[in-house]
Amino acid sequence: MRIATTIAALSLAATLAASGAARADDLKIGFLGSYSGGAAAFGQETDTAIKVWMQQHGDTVAGRKIVLLRRDTQGQANIARQEAAELVSRDKVEMIAGIALTPEAFAVATVSTPAHMPVLIVNAATKAILDHARYLARFGFTTGQEVAPFGVWAFKHGYKKVYAIFTDYGPGLEAGRVFKKTFTEAGGEIVGEVKPPFTTPDYSPYVQRAKDAHPQAIFIFAPAAGHPEAFLKAYTDSGLTENTVQVLATGDLTDENQFAQLGDASIGMITVFNYADDHDSKLNHEFVKAFLAAAPTPGMRPEFTAVSAYDVMHAIYNVVEAQHGKLDPDKTMALLKGMKFESPRGPIMIDQGRDIVQNIYIRKVEKVNGKLENVEFDAIPMVNDLGEPVK
Repeated sequence: MRIATTIAALSLAATLAASGAARADDLKIGFLGSYSGGAAAFGQETDTAIKVWMQQHGDTVAGRKIVLLRRDTQGQANIARQEAAELVSRDKVEMIAGIALTPEAFAVATVSTPAHMPVLIVNAATKAILDHARYLARFGFTTGQEVAPFGVWAFKHGYKKVYAIFTDYGPGLEAGRVFKKTFTEAGGEIVGEVKPPFTTPDYSPYVQRAKDAHPQAIFIFAPAAGHPEAFLKAYTDSGLTENTVQVLATGDLTDENQFAQLGDASIGMITVFNYADDHDSKLNHEFVKAFLAAAPTPGMRPEFTAVSAYDVMHAIYNVVEAQHGKLDPDKTMALLKGMKFESPRGPIMIDQGRDIVQNIYIRKVEKVNGKLENVEFDAIPMVNDLGEPVK
């Protein structure tokens, strides 16, 4: 709590300083981040990634200085809506970025649409967010984008019988539905399923049910906070190993900044995600090195929200440059559609539906030079929000 409070205070101080120093020709961009509460790590990750981008590319584009007005949503939809409305009406921002959670995105859309305010989403994975919000664009991922190809991949790589565990809330239900559909359509069999509650449960009875069903693998989708440790403890205590029942999970369960809590019990887990800080490219090596140097906490590693925030800044600079510093909201959205560039995660594109197209990676947790890593060993190139490869 003390750390979260400090982050929020620093964020507020930075906002006040930026507001006080703003000039008439500065380009003000609102950033909605969760700097306190359960999703406080989002604020640390995104602020560090933004700092890295601006260190590398400067703070002025097309003659206009970029001024970020950070606002703490506390991970709450009602606060996100209120802050977005104030950024539009009082602060006169020309774009909004950020957002950590799906309910926040839906809430901000109620402000964005009537105000014609472009919003670049860092992380909110429910597919339906963009359906009736024409001034929103997504730079993170959708649940189906990852899970759909994973179901096909699992069957093709010898997993014929799978037990499904997915949390009983929106993203979990979507993940379970999509995995079951693509896995069974490929020829696989779901030998059982269970939906644990959102509050972190004791996973022992769920893992025992899975064990009793004699699957080749367990597919699991669960929130990052608390669930991975609880699941892995139950999995290990049950006597299961990757040689008996393989764990197939979404990347939320092996977030790089949770490895200290997960420990060696996570070794061998196969996961699917859009980014790992171990991704082997020159741009990513540079990004990771700069992030580690700029991180406010020693040992903090960049993960999916960090790379998404970095890419959001790239897109913002692109649209400002293309419009020579004079922003029109409809032209901004038109410029985002079809935008493509190289990211630390690999090539990305925003499609005509304003959603992200990107590589989806299959990874395995391994210990590399004494450090736990999500090591990519397969990839499905350029997948759209439906989980379909783009030709």
